[in-house]
Amino acid sequence: MLFSMKQTCEKTGMTYEGLKFYCNQDLVPNVKRDAGNRRVFDERDIAWIKGLGCLKRCGLSIQEMRHYVRLCQQGVGTIQERKAILAQKREALLDQIAQLQGAVAYVDEKQKFYDDVLAGKRPYVSNLLNRGEEYCSAGSKKDC
Repeated sequence: MLFSMKQTCEKTGMTYEGLKFYCNQDLVPNVKRDAGNRRVFDERDIAWIKGLGCLKRCGLSIQEMRHYVRLCQQGVGTIQERKAILAQKREALLDQIAQLQGAVAYVDEKQKFYDDVLAGKRPYVSNLLNRGEEYCSAGSKKDC
């Protein structure tokens, strides 16, 4: 079964403009055309396009994706190089995950601090205020 650009966008989550761009950048090889010269895609194309979306989320640039496509087209002999590309991107993703986990921990810590201040469990202190100044939960300055 063949799918139109619109149907392919619905199946892959891509925008029409994004899919057209990927096609024009030779990231979707062997694009078929219908009798009206409109692009059409089969299930294999859709699976490939979904994979491109994943590669984009992994941080591959258009140039890197083009290189990856060329390697895939060369077959089994390029598997080691493709594995190396993916391994490098995996490490970068793990680093990003660690950074995001640290950011989430910071937000959680601040939320707990603000909850404690609002509940009157601790005084409000800030790195932006003069040292020695504390504020109660109502926001008024109090003596320490």
